[in-house]
Amino acid sequence: MATAISFENISKQYRLGLVSTKTLSHDLNRWWQTSVLKKDDPYLKIGDVNNRATKGTSDYVWALRNITFDVQEGDVVGIIGKNGAGKSTLLKILSKVTAPTTGAIKAKGRIASLLEVGTGFHGEMTGRENIYMNGAILGMTKPEIARKLDEIVDFSGIERYIDTPVKRYSSGMTVRLGFAVAAHLDPEILVVDEVLAVGDAEFQKKAIGKMQDVSRGEGRTVLFVSHNMASMRQLCKTGILLKDGSVEYAGKINEVVEYYVGNSYTENPKIYFDDISTALGNENIKIKSFEVAPTEGDALTISSGITMKLLFYCNKKSIVLDVSYQIYTIEDFLILGEGVIVGKAHETQKGLYSLEITIPKNFFNSGKYRINIWFGENNKYCLYQMPSQIFTIEDSFNRNSAGLLQIEFEKKSAYTGTHF
Repeated sequence: MATAISFENISKQYRLGLVSTKTLSHDLNRWWQTSVLKKDDPYLKIGDVNNRATKGTSDYVWALRNITFDVQEGDVVGIIGKNGAGKSTLLKILSKVTAPTTGAIKAKGRIASLLEVGTGFHGEMTGRENIYMNGAILGMTKPEIARKLDEIVDFSGIERYIDTPVKRYSSGMTVRLGFAVAAHLDPEILVVDEVLAVGDAEFQKKAIGKMQDVSRGEGRTVLFVSHNMASMRQLCKTGILLKDGSVEYAGKINEVVEYYVGNSYTENPKIYFDDISTALGNENIKIKSFEVAPTEGDALTISSGITMKLLFYCNKKSIVLDVSYQIYTIEDFLILGEGVIVGKAHETQKGLYSLEITIPKNFFNSGKYRINIWFGENNKYCLYQMPSQIFTIEDSFNRNSAGLLQIEFEKKSAYTGTHF
């Protein structure tokens, strides 16, 4: 199979907050070293890795560092990584939005990119006019665009507004039209960043189906960036995991996703604080303890059921205290969410509260899950968002599928009377 894209030692360096070096001495030094003495750029030898969580010691940062890999024709490659890992920078270099500091990319064929909402659109022009303009930018002739026009408009689902200026479109409508243009103008390489997250569920399903048709049916190459691991598994064949601007792992998409997920979360189904001053929380809410425990038996299994036990201090009175929880798969599929009113409405006292929620057996499949819990005031103001807690459900051999037909959630809350 022929190579469609070859990334050869791609690096990208930025000086924080500035374009070029923005100092005369640095610019003169760079010119003297590279143009007169014919030496390497001295500023390529300095700089921190792209770790946004640390302050760093240099004004120079490497958004990408020594990226080398090949993409085969007809492959669908998922590029995975945390925010700031360098995913979008890599796609911008491929799309020639920006140039690499070192290295080169060799691409075979025309590239169509959808990097962010409204890329390449002119707000004062109508949707129809923008289709023709984008098509021309991608190298299509006017007759070619005209032949595809009805198909593009139909796919976008915004026919009623096609002759309305794009500046009046919602972000979702803009993404629909942008993706429709990029996918229907016969690019050899389709580059799609996280923009599909803006679209609704129906459009995401349609867009993923189109990318599958482009890659499998027409043999074209797709590079796809997303934080939705389920979409990655569904669409992609291979994956590249970026961390701090470098390739950390590459391989089959399932292997890359499992590696990424396994290293992104630390399992912590139980937390406890003796000293409330060091506990999780803020001036409104303090977490005394939290635990995910089996309702029956000693282990969290499919047939054990789970009980979530939460003990917290509330430092506000006379409010409607709302404790909401959401349970996600480790791949960020929401499977359960509910809000619980603790105490009586507008009679909340300052002090210690307990909340216990029991979810029956046979509700979960085996695997890792993530719980988000937040505390709200009067159903709207968030008092505190608790960090995600991770737990694992093991398989069991006595699963009774009939239990799935009768799901009842037991909730218990109480005010203990203990004050700060």
